[in-house]
Amino acid sequence: MTLQAAYAFFESLKKEATNKSEIKVYNNFLDILNKLGRREFSKEELQSIESELDILNLKSNEGNNKKYFNQKLKEFKKYLKDKHSLIPAGYYVNVGVSTGAAFGVVLGVVLASHFERSLGIAVGVSIGMVIGLFIGRQMDSQAKATGTIL
Repeated sequence: MTLQAAYAFFESLKKEATNKSEIKVYNNFLDILNKLGRREFSKEELQSIESELDILNLKSNEGNNKKYFNQKLKEFKKYLKDKHSLIPAGYYVNVGVSTGAAFGVVLGVVLASHFERSLGIAVGVSIGMVIGLFIGRQMDSQAKATGTIL
């Protein structure tokens, strides 16, 4: 399936949909396909992306559209990240904040010996998230400079 055919397919699904969450999934697919269409790819890379769209078997949906296409969207994003090093905007910020929160709990437990336990954990999580945010923003700006953001 070509990028243009996939775009037209999701446009038709979007017009037929009534559920807001379903429309959101279609808009995410349309956004990615639009951004891919504007990028310069080699012939082999483009064929690889189009064959991945064929492998996803988008037209054989039976049942819950939202659940089915949401899973296919995750698979397609994973493929783009793994094979073409293309990530969505804000990817590293999300990873940084969640990782920072996880490490912040550990930091909070260590700080809890000096403060009340809940206060130490709250401070630790906050500090971890802020550090993760700064690191993630830095990595996102580097990815934008190298052109790997969709």
